[in-house]
Amino acid sequence: IVTHPDIKCPSCHKSIPSDNVECHLIECLSKPLISYNEDILTENKEECSICLDELKEGNVIARLPCLCIYHKSCIDEWFQVKRSCPEHPND
Repeated sequence: IVTHPDIKCPSCHKSIPSDNVECHLIECLSKPLISYNEDILTENKEECSICLDELKEGNVIARLPCLCIYHKSCIDEWFQVKRSCPEHPND
């Protein structure tokens, strides 16, 4: 019996059994991107967990459906690599 190693999905980075790669890729690549509301921060908040800089009044932010907020530029770059909230990857 020949077994093939698992393959890492280029989109979600999960390890996929080789016999399920095609189905997974179709499902993963057709999944919609997380939408967010863009806004201007009206008061200082904690830090952006992507870049670790403070979220300051006047920053352009993105608020995800899970209510996490990030600098808009940070989350846009994050979504080029992963399609999930950095703090809630399984949502």
